[in-house]
Amino acid sequence: MASTLIHLFDNIAGKICYEEPMSKHTWLGVGGNAEAMFIPKDLNDLISFLKIKPEEVPVYVLGGGSNLLVRDGGISGVVIKLASPYFKQIVKNNNSITCYAGLQNTLLRKFLITNELGGLEFLCSIPGTIGGTVKTNAGCFGRCLSDVLISANAVDMKGNIHTITNQDFHFSYRHADFPKDWIIISLTLKTLKSDASTIQHILTEHQVYRKAHQPVNKKTAGSTFKNPVGNSAWKLIKESECDTLTVGGAKMSEKHCNFMINTGNATAKDCETLGEAIIERVKNKTGIALEWEIQKIGQDK
Repeated sequence: MASTLIHLFDNIAGKICYEEPMSKHTWLGVGGNAEAMFIPKDLNDLISFLKIKPEEVPVYVLGGGSNLLVRDGGISGVVIKLASPYFKQIVKNNNSITCYAGLQNTLLRKFLITNELGGLEFLCSIPGTIGGTVKTNAGCFGRCLSDVLISANAVDMKGNIHTITNQDFHFSYRHADFPKDWIIISLTLKTLKSDASTIQHILTEHQVYRKAHQPVNKKTAGSTFKNPVGNSAWKLIKESECDTLTVGGAKMSEKHCNFMINTGNATAKDCETLGEAIIERVKNKTGIALEWEIQKIGQDK
């Protein structure tokens, strides 16, 4: 497939990397190579690629890599990363802002304070990029994307642009109805008038809480498992005595046992094996089947 991929990029303006190590693009720091990584210059560049891409060439869209496990065999086809300046734009509207999909939460934080716009502080605490919050209806501190999303723009694999309303997603806990092969381009989010000091205070409170209760400056992928209805994944893990399990270089955080940690030399196989062992033990102990919140992609080595 390599020769086919090279031909696809003859007329694109963005950046191309072949055999790109995915460990450089994920928070866990594990995983094999992407056959090709494409960083489009802008929306037109992305659409041009999609219109000429053969159907048999698989495509995966990478956000911030924060809630992702790439297997050691890597990813066939093309990984698209919306990391160019075009996809990091923020546009201020009346009572809303439009954030492009590649925007990182640190940039959103600055924009909210500078423009004195509240209501979105919780999004600044979600690692990764804004576009990556959609498919899992990401949230924290009692709020989630569905509480603030007005609409989204997306492009399908044929290069057609679609506008989707909040209602169209049929949001639920860590779930949204959304075609797997569509690419989020931008989100329009509701804002509230606030003042810089209030926004900063809320952001600081969130930071303090995270530092006290969750691992920071560690190779982690955030919450490993979804919280079952009426329960907490970390409580089930601890009750089942899985909080001290290790596989190779992978273990659960001592600070929060629903956070998986790469201690420095873990493989993707270590991480996945640990997760599956926890699922089995928790099911045997409590009768409850934990579900992965981390997305797993790629092939085994």
